[in-house]
Amino acid sequence: MKFFKNSYYLLACCFLFPFYYFSKSIPVCKDCTVKKIETALSLAKNGDVLELFNEKYSEFNLKIDKKITLKGKKNSIIDVKGKGNGILIYSDDVQINTLQINNVKTSYTDDLAGIKLKNVNNCTVKNVTLNNTFFGIYLSKSNNCKLINNVLKAVAKKESSSGNGIHLWYCNQMIIKGNKISGHRDGIYLEFVKNSKIFNNLSKKQIRYGLHFMFSSNNHYQNNRFINNGAGVAVMYSKNIRMNNNVFSENWSKISNGLLLKDITDSKIYKNYFKKNTMGILAEGCNRMLIKNNDFIENGWAIKILGNCYNNRIIYNNFMSNTFEIVTNSSTNNNLFEYNFWNQYSGYDINKDGIGDVPHSPITLFCFLNEKIPESMVLLRSNFVDLLNLTEKITPVLTPESFKDFKPRMKKIQWYNS
Repeated sequence: MKFFKNSYYLLACCFLFPFYYFSKSIPVCKDCTVKKIETALSLAKNGDVLELFNEKYSEFNLKIDKKITLKGKKNSIIDVKGKGNGILIYSDDVQINTLQINNVKTSYTDDLAGIKLKNVNNCTVKNVTLNNTFFGIYLSKSNNCKLINNVLKAVAKKESSSGNGIHLWYCNQMIIKGNKISGHRDGIYLEFVKNSKIFNNLSKKQIRYGLHFMFSSNNHYQNNRFINNGAGVAVMYSKNIRMNNNVFSENWSKISNGLLLKDITDSKIYKNYFKKNTMGILAEGCNRMLIKNNDFIENGWAIKILGNCYNNRIIYNNFMSNTFEIVTNSSTNNNLFEYNFWNQYSGYDINKDGIGDVPHSPITLFCFLNEKIPESMVLLRSNFVDLLNLTEKITPVLTPESFKDFKPRMKKIQWYNS
């Protein structure tokens, strides 16, 4: 009877213990028994570790359909040589760590990528460098995956012939952390992605957007830097978004925005830094937004908020050295501006409570007219414009009366210490 009990115990252990307790390592190198990654993949079993050395592997379309780890060294290079994808992952629990993938060519018929993951769960891509790839890392219909500390570099010339650095489609509960991305169409692109965290990434010099996401709700974007892109970030058709402690800087072009918000509801944008963008924030069709404790510094337009935006709160922000503070295409205001610091405010504070005694009108007459007649921008620095704005301030006629901060702060808000 005791023998049968022990047998049942052993069977249970074999069934319950994770497969990796029985894993083995497979070295892959020129002087190893196994010389090609493709051969190692065919020999590998669930739980095995494939070890790459500091050498170049000229291989492509490497299909991983087992729960394995592919681990290299700093100079472990997979050179695709423009022949297809780099690595194709079709299994759960795959780990890719510390290697390089180079030279995935542009394709107009297939989304070729350095690493492509499809219908998988719990996979990790970490410390991987992708050079000159059409798409860098491409995920579709996957869950609980992590992309951590990867470097993605491309030299895209035009939007039509370039792919995205990190591309996610129909994914859930993803973590995108600490990646450095440059030279793609969009640095990070998400469509139908939810419940994910994107933080500590650097996205710069993309042709279009540093970050672009659509139909992707319940996500959190924190501590990212979007610098010198065609435009910083585009947030479209989503709800319950949190964006905080991000930097939007030097996103310059005729139509460039630090942050584009289109049809966004019930979201929070706080403690961000907008500096030297053509437009800090452009909001269209946005409702019930909280825009709080942000810095808007040396932008062309700090915020452009269109007439189809309702019940938004723009509070406790700093507006400093912007050419235009607020611009709109509407004669009415359905949003709250309150407790902001405006360095163009010329009011006074007799009772010394830190709040201006007269309201601040952030929309100047010239700003209002320039929205109607863009060609008038050539008059921007003229004495005529100064006289025009002064006249309107004394006797308001054309500027929207409701666009006022009735409680302007007298001193810059130190939100980063709060």
